[in-house]
Amino acid sequence: MFKNKNGGSNNLSGENIRRLRLAYPTKLSQKALADKLQLIGIDVDKNAIQRIECGKRFVTDIELAAFADVFAVDVSELIR
Repeated sequence: MFKNKNGGSNNLSGENIRRLRLAYPTKLSQKALADKLQLIGIDVDKNAIQRIECGKRFVTDIELAAFADVFAVDVSELIR
């Protein structure tokens, strides 16, 4: 089976999502971010946010678009 060669991480966006979450005007908790995503129809819980941020979970393109909407950034900023 193919293994990712991204330093052991399963996504490129986790660190940026964490950075943006903590820089959010009200400093969102992982639970609060999950709640915001669920309000726009993305079923992600606090544990999934934690796993995304530490690189243990893949992020779908639909989820990336939702994160970008919540943080009011372009998707490219999440994957830099």
